[in-house]
Amino acid sequence: MSASPLTTEQALALAPDSSAAAAGQKLATERSWQGLGRDGRAAWGECKGSALYQVRVDLSDLATKCTCPSRKFPCKHALGLLLLAAAERIPSGTPPEWVAEWLTRRSSTAERKAKASAEGAAPADPEARAKRSNERHSRVQRGLEALALWMEDLVRNGLAGLEAETAMWSTQAARLVDAQAPGLASQVRQLASLPGSGPDWPQRMLDRLGRLALVTEAWKKLDELPPLLAADLRSLVGISLKEEDVLAQGERVTDTWVVVGLELEDTERVRVQRTWLLGATSGRSALVLQFAAGPGARFTESFLLGTAFPAELVYWPSAAPQRALVHERKGEVRPLAGPLPSLTLDGLCQRFADELSRSPFLPRTAVMLGAVVPVVDGQKRWWLRDATGAAVRLGPCDRWRLLALAGGHPIDVFGEWDGEEFRPSSARVEERLHPLGGPS
Repeated sequence: MSASPLTTEQALALAPDSSAAAAGQKLATERSWQGLGRDGRAAWGECKGSALYQVRVDLSDLATKCTCPSRKFPCKHALGLLLLAAAERIPSGTPPEWVAEWLTRRSSTAERKAKASAEGAAPADPEARAKRSNERHSRVQRGLEALALWMEDLVRNGLAGLEAETAMWSTQAARLVDAQAPGLASQVRQLASLPGSGPDWPQRMLDRLGRLALVTEAWKKLDELPPLLAADLRSLVGISLKEEDVLAQGERVTDTWVVVGLELEDTERVRVQRTWLLGATSGRSALVLQFAAGPGARFTESFLLGTAFPAELVYWPSAAPQRALVHERKGEVRPLAGPLPSLTLDGLCQRFADELSRSPFLPRTAVMLGAVVPVVDGQKRWWLRDATGAAVRLGPCDRWRLLALAGGHPIDVFGEWDGEEFRPSSARVEERLHPLGGPS
């Protein structure tokens, strides 16, 4: 029997909520099952409850399927099977027909998608597409001109009276949505949290307004920009590429990718998952964004912190590529093993400066910092310091957990750097990655 691709902790991390996790743990015992088995590709079994449910797990990407009526993904039965697999308590066997058929369907679906992306979508009417593009460009242009005038008035009148102001931000954001610039609308909404947020909030406000002003000026010369920089600008405004366009235009990188960061934003209307991957050989970082409608909806791809899988990624066209999609997995999910590429604090600054020189719209970069120690200074400010004494300001995270994990010793920390603060996602201790989300 092959080793389990995940640990018990990682299996529980897949649970949609605490109640499903608790129910799954109760089912992680052989007496709740019959026909348990696994091979190199899948694990399966029939769970005994109010009915006999057929449960299966594809070990290549940890996708699950169960015949129960639950709307949670994975359900408690699938979690129970995952926990048994993690504990290596499932005997080797040959997949029954209902498992083999499911795996065949999944392989066929993947092949059809790969073939469709290789062949490309049916060509759209170029004249109609150009007309829609021009109409949106003009609409965005008018919206950005209004935004520039609004920002000029804001600075001219001064920032002192902004602390109690709230309605103006949402009003301006709504105008940008009407102008089909949802990306900038989101940035304007974020400005509402800055007034009064700290002694240096006017400086941070001016910095954000300056970045928005850069966008409004650059949009006037969109046709003169290099293609990749223009792609960055369109993405920032909120003009997204279709997946087939990404596959046709994006850079392809094949590597063993390690899941080093996971963030989930759950609202009533949509769930957003941000997954950071790190290439074990290339050292490239990649952000995979997934969206699901509704609180109980499932994401297309499953990721577990601290696992690795070989795959081909395709990056969104960009002067400094970060966002990517998983185009083709080329093997099973495996536990993290071996060293990971990391940077020194000096290397972090050089990486950010290089990327910023290629794309001035870049808000941040993501790296694995090697051999840093979390420290607190006399003013109760938190830092990450290396052996040379150099340090970067520590951003929001579970700082006390990070301090406990380090224990005063150097550890590797993955996170995002915006030029002012480093916001950690995970820390590596003895070849295990620990999440650092939570209170600052």
